[in-house]
Amino acid sequence: MTKWKKNLLFLFYLLAGIILGAVLARLCAGVPFLSWLSYGESVGISAGSIDLAILDVTFGFSLSINVAQIITVGVAMWLYGRSRWR
Repeated sequence: MTKWKKNLLFLFYLLAGIILGAVLARLCAGVPFLSWLSYGESVGISAGSIDLAILDVTFGFSLSINVAQIITVGVAMWLYGRSRWR
């Protein structure tokens, strides 16, 4: 398998782990004994905005991660390591 296909497969596994973790955290947020999966933090930078009457441009960056995402990304990386296409 070529290098770019390996990188694409790695990116797929990584994004799948992130998305599945976010969905899992939202589903478990209301369940009392699984609510710990939705615990997380959000960090970010907001540099401000420019308002030009017809155009509003906002600059910023935000990163949010929770326990479920950490677990699912770990599982996804383990599955990638065990895949026969790598």
